[in-house]
Amino acid sequence: MEVAHEDIANDHQSEWPQLPLVRRCQSSLVEQIVQEVTRLVQKNQLPLGSKMPSVRQFAKCNAVSTFTVVESYERLITLGLLISRRGSGYFVSKPAAHPTPVATANTCNLTTVLDALSPDLYSGVSTALPVGSGWLPPEWYGDDILLDALKQSMRIPTQRLRGYGNPLGFPSLRQHLATQLSQELFSVDAEQILLTHGATHGFDLILRTLCKPGDAVFVENPGYSNLLSLIRHHGCIPIGIRRDENGLDVEGLLEKAILHQPKIMFVNTVLQNPLGTSLSQTHAHRLLALAEQFDFWLIEDDIYRELCSRPEPSLAAMDGLRRVIRVGSFSKTLSPTLRVGSVCASHSLIGELLRVKMLAGLTTSEINERAVLHAISSRLYRRMLEKLKRQLDTSRNSTLDVLQEVGMTPLAEPRGGMFISAGWKNSNLNASEITKQALQAGIILAPNEFFSADTHTYPWFRFNIAYGNSDQLRHFLAGVQHG
Repeated sequence: MEVAHEDIANDHQSEWPQLPLVRRCQSSLVEQIVQEVTRLVQKNQLPLGSKMPSVRQFAKCNAVSTFTVVESYERLITLGLLISRRGSGYFVSKPAAHPTPVATANTCNLTTVLDALSPDLYSGVSTALPVGSGWLPPEWYGDDILLDALKQSMRIPTQRLRGYGNPLGFPSLRQHLATQLSQELFSVDAEQILLTHGATHGFDLILRTLCKPGDAVFVENPGYSNLLSLIRHHGCIPIGIRRDENGLDVEGLLEKAILHQPKIMFVNTVLQNPLGTSLSQTHAHRLLALAEQFDFWLIEDDIYRELCSRPEPSLAAMDGLRRVIRVGSFSKTLSPTLRVGSVCASHSLIGELLRVKMLAGLTTSEINERAVLHAISSRLYRRMLEKLKRQLDTSRNSTLDVLQEVGMTPLAEPRGGMFISAGWKNSNLNASEITKQALQAGIILAPNEFFSADTHTYPWFRFNIAYGNSDQLRHFLAGVQHG
């Protein structure tokens, strides 16, 4: 495909040539666009300084969504091939140094058997071993507490069935949370707490309230799998900030903040998903300082704190809810079926979030919220949490033994929680193909691509430690290792 530099540089005078994109291919449209633009740069058909077409023009010419184009441009920026100039557009910043493999017809014969939003990862009804799931076995929670709470919640006064319930959420639960947080972390009152259908609902409300299409949103890389899809769905641009065994890459964050001027950043402070690590006090302070310097919101995903065996930093406590919004949930300590989460923020911001919550779905379930209140008010709840943490510690050690036995190396040493991420270093195995083979063997895995948009040099997976000490998993992974 020959493309004249003059035609590309002036995208208002001629139409951008259509790229040879293949639908229904294992390589996504984003990957294909990145590969084709990289090829054009390598062949000098897009010289240094060439202006790329606008997002809308590129989307129209290639019959793809603007979201696809935004993500493609963002990946090309990450690769260093493009730069974004506010108010001017996107430009080629430097030639590509090394060729990027282009998808061949053979890759299109493979089907994607599982993705980060696959129902099998969330329904709990599949017969496959849910090693890649985000929930613990129901029996680990303590049946008596949960069943009793559900029975108590059904004794709702008749008059409470006449309306939709309090838009902010069940007042007694909000007051209980306010009291608990004030005693343990930071001062907050019940009017600063908005109840949601779980943490992801809270993230959605925050994106709807604070962001508009085209805004840069920082996320941890790797990070929570659903978040990338949710950010893109809102037309925002997710930009990964590296997180590894050493913590958050604050120097990289500084560089990207200068370049992209983010609107918000999501950060999993404690027992991060998928690494299982916690931010150090030093990194937490530097993160708050950068948020202040570049004027962006910090969304603290704090749903794993009750699974901690030691005190860990709290951004909300350090900041006082000035530019931090804390999101909590009971999915990990009670049951994901209850779908009850919370958002803590300043009084003025809670009012905006409440308006958006009502526009999107009015109120949340008071019956579920009553069940949560009964459960966490029980004198047995703290005892159950301690038992749960002991079970997790035992299972973590067993899972680490299994992974070591089959030659897998953890990405980081987890400080607690539910997950270990590990892979085969110095391996040319394909994570997607292994995931497909695992599914055929009755095992659900969560590969690295669920948690990061980056290309990885070796395959790794997030393991739910509740299912890690399984002979079925051990035999499968040993077979993969020995090929």
